[in-house]
Amino acid sequence: MKKFESIAKPMMWSTTILLAAIAAGCSDGSSGGGTGAPAPSGTTCTGTGCVDLGSAANYVILAEAGVTYTPTATASSTPMITGNIGVSPAAATTIAGFALNLPAGGTYSTSTLVTGAIYAPGYAPPTPSNLTTAVNDKLTAYNAAAGMAPAGGGLITACPGVGILNAITITPGVYNCANPVSITGSVTLDGPGVYVFQFAQTLTQDASTQVILTNGATAQNVFWQVAGAVAIGASAHMEGVILSASNIALVTSATVKGRLYSATSVAMDDNTVTQP
Repeated sequence: MKKFESIAKPMMWSTTILLAAIAAGCSDGSSGGGTGAPAPSGTTCTGTGCVDLGSAANYVILAEAGVTYTPTATASSTPMITGNIGVSPAAATTIAGFALNLPAGGTYSTSTLVTGAIYAPGYAPPTPSNLTTAVNDKLTAYNAAAGMAPAGGGLITACPGVGILNAITITPGVYNCANPVSITGSVTLDGPGVYVFQFAQTLTQDASTQVILTNGATAQNVFWQVAGAVAIGASAHMEGVILSASNIALVTSATVKGRLYSATSVAMDDNTVTQP
């Protein structure tokens, strides 16, 4: 009997430790009390000529002054945003219209309109420090895009369409536009590679216009660096990462496949934003 007990006790301790490890591994932190580090959000650009988003890439929407959703009379109640949302340094109260659900002591909140997590500075650590890092990485990415030149040297390509982009096909490269730019018709980005658009003023996309990707072009490889405000018109479709030094506004039924990064705020109503 004593011999059996000497064998059984270590086995019982081993089993207990194993079960505890399995239980810990099965926890997904869905209550909002996990590590607070957002899971990678979608696909990012890799290779020559890319703009490095750093930890900002963990968010599909990242704004410094707030993110607002104002539903229309016909707005859908199904998820509109796919990816994580972050706001900093503004407080969680500037995330309006999403009916946030934040568990006590949680590192993130959730919303029925978001397939992903929502982060604000007042949430439990390490969320505040993660957001500070992400906002700094966003600024670094904005400056990198603004200062980018074509690989191998040479002049930056002049603004296509002389400030009006309409029924135009654009190949990979770096494009610089000094004047306000309006997308008034379909814009086709054609071919694999990196597209960087540098806009010294504003970017406006007219209602029902489309940014179309063909022949290997991908949303994560398209960067719209805008010094002014960005407005995406009703039922328009945008592709790519928007890095704005001002606000970003989406009008009813506008859709985006990419990321929205603002130094101020992002405003939406009945829109769909999907990470690449």
